[in-house]
Amino acid sequence: MPKIRPLWLTNGRCSPKIKTGTMTMKPSINRFSLVQKLFASYAAMTLFTMAALLFALLGLFSLNKTAREIANNDLVFIDSINKLHDSIIAQERYAGKFSILKGGEFTELFKKREAEFQRLSGSIDISRHSNDKQALDKLYADFRLAADGLFTAQVTDTAPLHKSSANIQTLLETLYSREQLMLDAKLKSADQKESFTVKWSLILSVTGFVLAIVVAALSIFNISSAIAKLKKATHRIAEGDFDYDPQIPAGDEIGELAKDFSRMAERLKVLEQMSLDASPLTRLPGNIAIEQVLTRRLADDRPFAIYYADLDNFKAYNDRYGYVKASEVIKISAQLIDEAVRKVAEPQAFVGHVGGDDFVIIADCERAESICRQIIADFEAEIVRHYSPEDLARGAIEGVDRYGVERIFPIMTISIAVVICGSGEFSSAVDIARAAAEIKDHAKGLPGSNFMFNRRTASR
Repeated sequence: MPKIRPLWLTNGRCSPKIKTGTMTMKPSINRFSLVQKLFASYAAMTLFTMAALLFALLGLFSLNKTAREIANNDLVFIDSINKLHDSIIAQERYAGKFSILKGGEFTELFKKREAEFQRLSGSIDISRHSNDKQALDKLYADFRLAADGLFTAQVTDTAPLHKSSANIQTLLETLYSREQLMLDAKLKSADQKESFTVKWSLILSVTGFVLAIVVAALSIFNISSAIAKLKKATHRIAEGDFDYDPQIPAGDEIGELAKDFSRMAERLKVLEQMSLDASPLTRLPGNIAIEQVLTRRLADDRPFAIYYADLDNFKAYNDRYGYVKASEVIKISAQLIDEAVRKVAEPQAFVGHVGGDDFVIIADCERAESICRQIIADFEAEIVRHYSPEDLARGAIEGVDRYGVERIFPIMTISIAVVICGSGEFSSAVDIARAAAEIKDHAKGLPGSNFMFNRRTASR
């Protein structure tokens, strides 16, 4: 395949290798979009709903924690006090019966109750009832000492035993009363928490529900009225009234959509004017559109590149293969140039058909080399399909040049002249075309497919 020889920029302000210049950004106005408004509104509704749910969950957690504390601590402690009370009364009864009847079975019953008392006393949570436990152990030690005197027959008077038992029962009753008061207070507090949780959960839920209805109603009204206006604008534009204004205030997506409708109408108006100028073969915009785009680019005062692509040895091909095959080559070349530009260049890049085998591309200059290489690669891969095997084997065809001289013409190639248009460097499309024609003459004078930037060559 022929070599691609790029010619680099010498007097422009932007090259395919180095990005120069800065992009001036217009200051943006901070406005809430429709999505942001809906998001903020529904976020508030969600916040109220989540707050109600969280409030209810926290209330349930607090109530559950209180219930567990009551079940695992308070009720257990109260039950233990009742059992201790029953146990000490039973021990006093068995010790008194032993002092009278001297039966060994009373000793065994006493010991069983004693073991029960010790087990229940040991199960008391020392961390919560340390002082109570110490007082109970001290009084029970006095009771046990009085009982041992009766069982060993050292004493016969049961008064000390009764007194020790009464002291223990008094302590247990005090503990029971105190714990019952604490339990009542916890239950009352739990009832208050339950009422408070239910009340505020309902308030937050209803507030969120009402807010959702209000937001939905306002959003539906605003959107439906704007859509109705846009629908009317669509009908008016479809009827050819490209200057119709839907009169939708800016500030959100619908306002932006209305602006897009207006821009679309302006664009349709331009396209309607340009449609008569489009090439009937390639359907690419013609000279009027090219001039309009160039004028707009020059007025924008930002660097850009214009590419002039020309098919080499096309006349010889047309003479040998005929008008139909030549027209097919033109059409396919237009398609692959357009596809290559869409593949590499920015979305706003422009592709036009000057006429015959000449094409124009207007795009940013940063990707100029990539655009040229893509076009050349695609063209050279495609053009070999349009020659006969015999001509491809020879690598050339016979023909007559424009001066009537018989010559050997190589397989068709493509030359691209690239003009970098810096700020204020060219005053009109005519100046650009003159510069591009000079560069294109240099490119076409070299063998194979080439692309050139200004006048200095550099082989790849």
